Amino acid sequence: MLSNLIRQRAQALLNVAAGALGKIGLTPNALTLLGFLAMCGIGVVLAGGNLALGGLLIIAAGIFDALDGSLARLTNRVSKFGAFLDSTTDRFAEGALYFGIMHAFMQRGMTFVAYLVFLALLGSLMVSYTRARAEGIGVEMKEGLMTRFERIALLVIGLLLTALFGDAPILGVLGILAVLTNLTAAQRMWLVYRATK
Repeated sequence: MLSNLIRQRAQALLNVAAGALGKIGLTPNALTLLGFLAMCGIGVVLAGGNLALGGLLIIAAGIFDALDGSLARLTNRVSKFGAFLDSTTDRFAEGALYFGIMHAFMQRGMTFVAYLVFLALLGSLMVSYTRARAEGIGVEMKEGLMTRFERIALLVIGLLLTALFGDAPILGVLGILAVLTNLTAAQRMWLVYRATK
């Protein structure tokens, strides 16, 4: 996955930053919650129609998502609850972003965007659920085109491009996500079927 490749290349920098945060007393779970609150705040920014700014802020807030795991490993605080908290708040954070985008467009009378957001969010949740359920029955499942990193990266690109091209980029991205996230969930269902057949 693209996320793993980038994380491997940036791991040394992440460890340095995580070490500094650990020295000032931040715990991995606190970092997870700070990242979640930041994403909720960005949802408010998006709801106000500041789409390009929201895209920039997502990049900054995404650092928290990368650092909590590094901090947990460096401080020997890796825990099952920490992993659970991280994955759960990730789902809520993603929902906050989609809600902000949907609100911004509905305020302008573009109610059809709610359907795109619904399908994109449903697909995103199902991508995560299929992995969790597969692992619950003993099948490791990390494959798939639209993992969380790819979804957020695509969303950021669409949001940033609104500064140059108006609404078209983010509407196009929502359409792509509405299709590809659900196809990814279906792909994972097929892979689990093959693994358990």
